[in-house]
Amino acid sequence: MKPPVQKLILTAGTMLALTLAGAPSYAAERPLTLTEAIDLALQKNEGLKSEREGLAAARAAVGGASGAYDPLLEIDGGLSRSNEPVNSALSGATSGQIAPESKSAEGGVAIHQLLPTGGALSLRGRAARDKTDGVFARLSPAYSSQAGVELRQPLLRDRGIDAARLSVRVAKAGRSQADASLRRVLTETVAAVEQAFWALTAARQGVAVREEAVRLAQEQLGETQTRAQSGAVPETELAQPRAELERRQSDLFASREAVARAQNTLKLLILTDTDEDLWSAQIAPAESAAVAVTPVDVAGSLQRALAARPELVAAQAVVDRRHAETSYAQNGVWPALDAVASYDRFGLAGSRNPAGPSDPLPAKLDGNLSRSFETLGDGDFDAARIALVLSLPIRNRAARADAAIARHVERQAENDLIRVRKVIRAEVLDAASALETAGQRIEATRAGREAAEIQLSAERDRYSTGLSTNFLVLTRQNDLSRARLDEISALTDYRMARAEMARATGSLMDERGIHVDGTRR
Repeated sequence: MKPPVQKLILTAGTMLALTLAGAPSYAAERPLTLTEAIDLALQKNEGLKSEREGLAAARAAVGGASGAYDPLLEIDGGLSRSNEPVNSALSGATSGQIAPESKSAEGGVAIHQLLPTGGALSLRGRAARDKTDGVFARLSPAYSSQAGVELRQPLLRDRGIDAARLSVRVAKAGRSQADASLRRVLTETVAAVEQAFWALTAARQGVAVREEAVRLAQEQLGETQTRAQSGAVPETELAQPRAELERRQSDLFASREAVARAQNTLKLLILTDTDEDLWSAQIAPAESAAVAVTPVDVAGSLQRALAARPELVAAQAVVDRRHAETSYAQNGVWPALDAVASYDRFGLAGSRNPAGPSDPLPAKLDGNLSRSFETLGDGDFDAARIALVLSLPIRNRAARADAAIARHVERQAENDLIRVRKVIRAEVLDAASALETAGQRIEATRAGREAAEIQLSAERDRYSTGLSTNFLVLTRQNDLSRARLDEISALTDYRMARAEMARATGSLMDERGIHVDGTRR
């Protein structure tokens, strides 16, 4: 049998080797505050980056949909020549010819503008030069010009909404939804970072508790070893503290693994794939353990949540989109009745056609293209038109079916909005209950830990005088470890519950001073 001192040395050496083997190897320890962790997540979290890209795309979609109201400029021009045979004595051809020859050069410009009322406004202008040897033409070359305006306004279908306005409303709803989605992911990410941060803090504190428990077990084993050497107790008394030491050592290994997992959870939220130094570093949360318990205003929290939660904005955006789609679908049931109003002015000038009639040419028509524009400005030649255009679909079953489908889909969206409001109410009530319970546990666990410290001290005093046993001392040590872990759990749960309460009420970003773009106030 080996001497007791050698056994103690071997046991301590074995324990130290296992401790070193169980501890994870990191390049360096990196102190990190909660604010720093949140800022890293705001800069580097891939989910937030994707949501920001989605919001940028939604904003671009609004601009694209509004592009339907951009003016459209049309310019055309061309040259033509015609010498088509005409089987008629009135072909206009000169003697000996079958058909007159005509040459023309023309060009035009038009601006079309879609109006917010669903109507369309068109401004147009044309000019042409025609030359012919036909005997019926008075002018050759002749210069003609035209300028006019036309307004077409729907009175039934497309009056309240049309495809362009639907696209704009859908794009704006999509932008609101993307903005709300970014706010939601931003809030959830910050809340997740806070919870991961405090979970890591608790895990590291748990390791400290386990290490202290191992140290107490070593002391108890050493004291029992000393008593066994002096013959005060039999060597069989060494079995219980030695077994307890090994059990606590196993708990310590598990606690260190929990720290590693908690670190990785936090790193996933705040680091990118290129942060090699931080991935290999051991993160050491650098935050005060102090926490102030505050009362919970449930009624006020519910009001804030129903006014600020981004999920409600997203659900309302879906309702707005479905409402626009329903309006557009119902619009298709109506017949199309359009009012059309137009006004045009004409100009004409040229030179007398040598092959044409021999009557004298009016003086105001004698000239070139500029003279043609002058006669257009005089307003002697014009045309005005007012009309109604009716398009009446027979039965129109497809449009009626589309309208019915759209109404049902809109009601689904409205029901979903109600469901989201109910879920938010439940989340706030759950968070308030958890926060209140965690606050109450803090004082209870603190008192329990203080009582466990007193009991352990008293039990060790009794053991030193021979009035207690290893079993009772080790039991008091375990009670103290559990009490310390319970206190850590209560403090951690309160911090997490406070973050969850801020998330549930939609006030987390305001409380942390964070803008939707990720910057801080």
